[in-house]
Amino acid sequence: MFLNQLITIFLTFALIDQSYVVNVLVIVVVFFAILLILGVRKSYKLKKENERLNSMDTKMPDENDYKDFTDGHMYDNK
Repeated sequence: MFLNQLITIFLTFALIDQSYVVNVLVIVVVFFAILLILGVRKSYKLKKENERLNSMDTKMPDENDYKDFTDGHMYDNK
């Protein structure tokens, strides 16, 4: 009887209640779920951007199109 009363008194003075633990866990799960969603969204955007950049024309211009810029008057090539 005395032990039962002692346990109930101890539990009433507990610093952390079960509802507080559940509330904290819910907040942590929601926070990390938001981070996960933002990370997946960013990854999807980066993948689309990478595909767009890979599809661009990356060929060097022909040498016939090249103009020698040193023929100007600043370089004094006579």
